[in-house]
Amino acid sequence: MIDITTKLDTTTDYLVASDFDQTLSFNDSGHVLAEMLDISDFENKVRGLARSNLVQSGAELAYLLRHDPAFRGVRREHLIEAGKRVRLKDNVELFAKILSDGLGKNRFQFFVISAGPREVVCSALEGIVPPENIFGTELEFDPETGEICSVLRVPAGYGKVAVLQELELKLQMSPDRVIYVGDGSSDLYVMHDVNSRDGHTIAVSETKSIGRIANRTVLSDSAIGVLVPILEDVLKWDSHQIRELFTSYGLALQDWDKISTDWIKFHHNG
Repeated sequence: MIDITTKLDTTTDYLVASDFDQTLSFNDSGHVLAEMLDISDFENKVRGLARSNLVQSGAELAYLLRHDPAFRGVRREHLIEAGKRVRLKDNVELFAKILSDGLGKNRFQFFVISAGPREVVCSALEGIVPPENIFGTELEFDPETGEICSVLRVPAGYGKVAVLQELELKLQMSPDRVIYVGDGSSDLYVMHDVNSRDGHTIAVSETKSIGRIANRTVLSDSAIGVLVPILEDVLKWDSHQIRELFTSYGLALQDWDKISTDWIKFHHNG
């Protein structure tokens, strides 16, 4: 009889999926594109769509690219150029490398799932994340004019859940080995889904709606800050091991403030 208490010397695989805008980057793809095209009222357009509930949260840019006259002149080359102008967070390349190298007997497959145009995300992450590991809004371009003629798929809201579940099926990944990283309301559905199936979720912003459901929140200008909860909560490393890892890559963990924050507000009765 096999002793099931015996610790097996096996490799453990994890699927790490991350949003892009303001998760791996400092800015939003839509804002970068709007600045390129000198569209000054982009933020108002997005807020208007959000109030109308016409599109899922995160899909506003896809809608504007297809339907707003101000974006009619956008071609594939504009999206690629916008990607080159996106300001990535520090150490994104190192973050991807550490995941690719693996940690001990733990292996990680890293994917980016974004509601932003795939051309923008692929351009921004060129040489860092393989194009086949990037899922973004898929656009169809008119072969004659180069204009955007249709939106084929938008990984926003439940669309992110669909992409992640497809990856789980393709990789034969157990749901409890899934780690998702996001920053905003378009990540709510996918975080709920990951949590409900014993995966792990990490927020990288102070957005209250995300902070309420994410297992951990990490605020850092460096992409590798996300490794801290992965190492601590998922792999069960202690702080000494975590610091040693960063040191091996030439980095010193300068500030690590563990703060639990309760958002409390009162009003007077009567």
